[in-house]
Amino acid sequence: VQLQAFGGGLVQAGGSLRLSCAASGRTFDTYGMGWFRQAPGKEREFVAAINWSGSNTNLAQGVKGRFTVSRINAENTVYLQMNSLKAEDTAVYYCAASSYALTMQTAPHYYSYWGQGTQVTVSS
Repeated sequence: VQLQAFGGGLVQAGGSLRLSCAASGRTFDTYGMGWFRQAPGKEREFVAAINWSGSNTNLAQGVKGRFTVSRINAENTVYLQMNSLKAEDTAVYYCAASSYALTMQTAPHYYSYWGQGTQVTVSS
């Protein structure tokens, strides 16, 4: 599966962005999907994950209450809605696909396919 993330940009603190990740192929609904981010000089970190059907999600503690993850399988797309953005949310955001479709994996090594990343910059 090929993934393409887009929707990043520059936003003021307190603002919102919605990231999208479009997947190619006909097997999108057999993958669990995740969002990760990487800030300069830091390791890639887990942000959110969603199971194959969209019935279950998992969010990192630091984004709970601000971010939501969703998917529309008919459109081969997963979304990350980001509200109340903070300067520390600044990073390159990546979407990823995991063969562990039933569970919401938080470790990058469970994900076999990665998008190219989209930059999110939050100004304070």
